[in-house]
Amino acid sequence: MSAVQLDEYLLILAPFTLPTAIVERIKTTYPRITVTHHTYATGATVWDVVSEVPDEVFRPATILFTLSLLPPSRTAAPKLRLVHFFSAGVNHIQAHPIYADPSFTLTTSSGIHGPQIAEWVLMALLSHSHSLPGLLAWQKEHRWGRYDGLGAVRDLVGQRLGVLGYGSIGRQVANVGRAMGMDIVAFTASPRPTPESKADAGFIVPGTGDPRGEIPSRWFSGTSKSALHAFLSADIDVLLISVPLTAATTQLLDEAEFALLGRRQAYIVNISRGLILDQDALIAALKRSPEDGGLRGAALDVTNPEPLPADSELWDMPNVLVSPHLSGYGAAYIDRSLQVLEENLRRLEAGEGLLNVVDRERGY
Repeated sequence: MSAVQLDEYLLILAPFTLPTAIVERIKTTYPRITVTHHTYATGATVWDVVSEVPDEVFRPATILFTLSLLPPSRTAAPKLRLVHFFSAGVNHIQAHPIYADPSFTLTTSSGIHGPQIAEWVLMALLSHSHSLPGLLAWQKEHRWGRYDGLGAVRDLVGQRLGVLGYGSIGRQVANVGRAMGMDIVAFTASPRPTPESKADAGFIVPGTGDPRGEIPSRWFSGTSKSALHAFLSADIDVLLISVPLTAATTQLLDEAEFALLGRRQAYIVNISRGLILDQDALIAALKRSPEDGGLRGAALDVTNPEPLPADSELWDMPNVLVSPHLSGYGAAYIDRSLQVLEENLRRLEAGEGLLNVVDRERGY
C-alpha cells in the first residue's frame, strides 16, 4: 500500500462511546486526520445492529474503525480504503459485500485479547480443579465444610495443555500455562519448521505471549483429520480451542475427536467460536463417565447459537462453565485495539506493510 495522504478521514463506529482521551490521542498524533465518532444501538449481542447509520456518515470516510457495522456498498463509501476491526476475527462480516471487495484492505485487532482471555482460561481451570462452585455454595449456606467434601484437587503441574491454534491468544495461554507447570503442545494448520516460521509476526502486548514460538515441547501441523488426530492423541489433559472460524474449522471437533480426548478425560476450553465443535457431541461426551471415555469438563465462552437458549442442557451441567462470550473484554480492550490502528497509521505514512491484514481466502 502506498504512503498515506495526510488528509485522511477516520470514521469510528462503535456500539459504545469511546473515552475522549483516546479520540484526542489520535487527533494529537495525526493532526491532519479528521476523526469522527458515531455510535449505534445493538440487540442481544454486540454483533446485532438494530439502528441504521445513514449513508452520508460513510461517504467522506477513507479509514473505518468498526466492530461489525459496515457501509452497505462501495457506492456508500467511495473514498474508503482501509477497514480496521475492534475484533480479532472477521467471520461475522464474511457474507457482507465489503468482504469480497478487494479494493478495501481489512485489518483486525488480533493480538490484543491474549492477556484477558488467558486469565479467563486460568480462572476456569482453577475453578474446576479447586471446586469453586462448591466452595461458593458452602459460603452461601454459612457452612464450614470438610476438606474432603469436594473431592481431590488436581493441580496443573505436569498436565499437558494442547493449544489448537497457536496465535496470539494461544501463545499467551501457553505462557500462563507454562508458569503453572504445564507442558505445552501446539497445533497450527501450516508447518513451522524454522525459528522464523514459529515467531509471532502480529501485534503483541508487551511482556506477553510467546514471541519466538519457543514454549511448545512439540508442534503439530496439518489440515487433514489424521494430522488433527495425531495432535489430539498426544496425551492432552486440557484442550484450548483458539482457531479462527472458517469453512475449514467449522465442526472441526466431533464425536471422533472427543473420543480421542476422552482417553485422558480431557478438559475442553473454547474461547473461539461455538461452531468450531459439534455441541451435541460435546454434551454427550461430557455426560459419559470417565470409565467410558467421558470428558472431565468444559469451559465455554462461546456456544452455538448465541445467546445460548435458556433450555440448553449446558446451563445445568455440573462440569460445565458457561459465560456469554466475554472472555476477551477488559478495561484495556479499546485502548489496545486503538494501538493496532495507530501502528497501522504509522505504517501507512511510512509506506510499510500493515499489521494483521486479513487474508480473504483463508478467512482470517
